Amino acid sequence: MHTFFSSTRWLLLLAVAGSFIAGTSMLVFGGYSVFRLINDLLLTGDFSGKAAKMLALGFIETIDLFLLGTVFQIIALGLYELFIDDKIPVPDWLVIHTLDDLKKKLIGVIVVVMAVVFLGHVVNWHGEQEIIWIGAAISLVVSALTWFLSSGKK
Repeated sequence: MHTFFSSTRWLLLLAVAGSFIAGTSMLVFGGYSVFRLINDLLLTGDFSGKAAKMLALGFIETIDLFLLGTVFQIIALGLYELFIDDKIPVPDWLVIHTLDDLKKKLIGVIVVVMAVVFLGHVVNWHGEQEIIWIGAAISLVVSALTWFLSSGKK
């Protein structure tokens, strides 16, 4: 029975491969989006303030893709380190020995993703009041995640 359960950890390679493919796809698509945005700007030749605002919004949305791709890559590496091989060479900030280490890394990136999403709303804001509710919701989630991280230390 021990051999059976110890060998099931290799099933996590499915999650590692899936997360890696998802992250790589998002990063490639984000790179494609950057080139498409620049190409569209150059083809139209519109260098007005409105075009600059639309370009900034496009880049913010692309940064969101890059960050989400990074989340999937961290998940892939973290699961691999936790269940398959913890001796792979990674930067010191990405060393993961416990599930709590992985959760901390992910929560940090999630907070940044939410901040970028909110920034996208601010850039695209036309004076509507719902931005207050979006900001309040994001701040509540960030507060809850902060409490979750701090309560784990006790």
